[in-house]
Amino acid sequence: MIAPQSINRSLERRRLLAKRSFTIDTGREKIEVEGHEHKKVAVKYMMKRRRSLLSTKDPAKVEKLFSDLPIEVKIIGKQLTKSYRVAWEKTGTGEFAGARFTFTIAEF
Repeated sequence: MIAPQSINRSLERRRLLAKRSFTIDTGREKIEVEGHEHKKVAVKYMMKRRRSLLSTKDPAKVEKLFSDLPIEVKIIGKQLTKSYRVAWEKTGTGEFAGARFTFTIAEF
């Protein structure tokens, strides 16, 4: 027989790991996504934008995509909205020196 305490712990873990719905507002578009936390949702979105830059070969298209990158992003949850400022670099100067299209994200 399974102890009631272990059942409660497993239910609590599932509740903590459950994905929630968020809306990403970049100022130009709104995107419905699912995730665990506001910041993780923002980082995942930025990484997708970064990958599209890295996989593009045409220099003119890369410049256009880089100029269209969002600088401010709002992650809208059911009860809470958090805003993040994103600083993009073409070539990394910080922790990942030499990496292309790095970004830092900070809440404001």
